[in-house]
Amino acid sequence: MGSLHLLIVTGMSGAGRSTALKALEDLRYFCVDNIPPTLIPRLVELLEDDPELDRIGLGVDVRTRSFLRGAEEIIDELSSSGCRTDVVFLECSDEELVHRYSETRRSHPLAPGGDLLSAIRRERERLTPLRQRARMVVDTSGLSVHDLRRKLVEYISHGDGRPRMVTRVVSFGFKYGLPVDADLVLDLRYLPNPHFVPELRPQSGLDQPVADFVLQASETVELLTDLENLLQHLLPRYEREGKAYLTLGLGCTGGRHRSVCVAEALAERLRSDREIVVEHRDIERRKEQ
Repeated sequence: MGSLHLLIVTGMSGAGRSTALKALEDLRYFCVDNIPPTLIPRLVELLEDDPELDRIGLGVDVRTRSFLRGAEEIIDELSSSGCRTDVVFLECSDEELVHRYSETRRSHPLAPGGDLLSAIRRERERLTPLRQRARMVVDTSGLSVHDLRRKLVEYISHGDGRPRMVTRVVSFGFKYGLPVDADLVLDLRYLPNPHFVPELRPQSGLDQPVADFVLQASETVELLTDLENLLQHLLPRYEREGKAYLTLGLGCTGGRHRSVCVAEALAERLRSDREIVVEHRDIERRKEQ
C-alpha cells in the first residue's frame, strides 16, 4: 500500500472543495465526495492493486458527522498501514462565505433557511480537529478557481517527492484582518513608519527608498537577526512534524510598507538553504492608514 496517496480535502462549506476535487481529477486522482467512513478502508483496499489508480482524493464536509468524529483514527489507521495520507484544509473568511452563499442562493448544510453566520461559526468549530491535522491550509477568500488549482498542483508536485517544507512569508495589513492560514504572526507596527514621510508614502516596501528607511533602523536590524535565529531553530522542527507548508504572517498597519520590505529581507536571509515563497497580500490596497 506504500505507493498509494490518499488526499483528504476538507474545510469550510463554500470554500472550494468541489473545485479542488475537480483539480485533483485533472491530476489523475480518483475522487469521491462524502464517502461514508466505513467504506474508506474498503475503497483503499480495492484500489491499491490497480497501478493506474494510485491516487485517491476524498472530499469531506461537516455533513459527514461520523467521519468527523472518527477522522483522526481513520487517518492514523491508514497511515500505519503504509498508505500516504494527507489532509488539505480549505479556509475562508466568514464575510466571503456569506457573500458566496448569497450569490449562489445555496443553503448552508448547518443552516437550511436559518442563521447563516452562526452556522458558519459552528462549522468552523466542528472542523477544528481536522484543521489541526492538515499538512496544508489554503485561505481561498481572495483566490480565483485558477489560483486554487495552481496551489494544489504545487502541493502535489512537492508532496510526491517528500521534499523539504515550503515556508510562505506573507506580508499583510492589520486593518484588513489577519491571514487565516498563518501558522505564526508577528506584529511590526513598532518599526519606523514610512507613511509619515511625505516622499515615501506613495511608494511601497518594494521600492528601495522605503526599504532603506525601514531596514536601516536599529530596531529592524535587531528584529531581522532575532527572527532569522528563531526560524533557523523552529523550521526544521516543524518540518519533522510532517508539515508541507508553513505560513509566517508579518503585519504592519496597512500592509504596504514595513511588512513588505521586512518580508523580502527575511526571505532573502532564509532562502540560502530553504524553499521560501513571499506573498504581499495587501500591497495594492490604497486606503488611508
